[in-house]
Amino acid sequence: MTNSAIRKSFIWLTIFSIAMAFLETSVVVYLRKLYYPEGFNFPLKMLDKDIAVVEVFREFATIIMLFGAGFIAGRSKTEKFGLFLYCFAIWDIFYYVFLKAILNWPVSLLTWDILFLIPTTWVGPVIAPVIVSIVMIVFAILISKSASCNIESRISRIEWTLLISGSIVLIIGFVYDYVRFMLQYFSFWEIFSPANTSKLMGKALAYVPVSFPWFIFFVGIGFIIGGVGLFYLRNRGYDNQLRKPMCT
Repeated sequence: MTNSAIRKSFIWLTIFSIAMAFLETSVVVYLRKLYYPEGFNFPLKMLDKDIAVVEVFREFATIIMLFGAGFIAGRSKTEKFGLFLYCFAIWDIFYYVFLKAILNWPVSLLTWDILFLIPTTWVGPVIAPVIVSIVMIVFAILISKSASCNIESRISRIEWTLLISGSIVLIIGFVYDYVRFMLQYFSFWEIFSPANTSKLMGKALAYVPVSFPWFIFFVGIGFIIGGVGLFYLRNRGYDNQLRKPMCT
């Protein structure tokens, strides 16, 4: 695939992801008009059960669509994964861009938001997922560049270990404050049990975020950046050994 074709792929993936972001934003705008006409804030309000179920499946559907775009555009398994990360990151960033443009929300990058609902509620300041998205974009571009130069772009075992470990630590950080609150009423396993959804939603109405575990967050980001850095250095070294022109 030529550099021109690669650029076209990135352009179309960017357009697709931005359009997906607007679609996501429009749904959230409707929900907030229904449940938060005075503006979104904590504590949360009770969603109708059928709407709550639809929201969970909508999250699944969004991930599948973003993955599908990366899968179609990528040339190898690794690049397909990288382009999925790229689509996800662009979608996430522009979701907040459109919310700001339409609802003038968030007030700042430190405003708290509900980030995800699977397997339990993720919360955090808006800037946290934005930072993660920027790292994902960088990684996706490095993967695509290495593939474009005919470099072995497979992610190594140690790189996967760092990436997966960092992702797990990030998830812990995002659910930490919510789980800490819920542990006053439920056991750890009850919090993650779908059978307790209605009970959890009842208690969640009293939840107000207290503090975000920035230390845990940056440890997770550090692991991920370490994996990305090793990927870059390994592929750059491979390129030097073959005495090929560096891909910049």
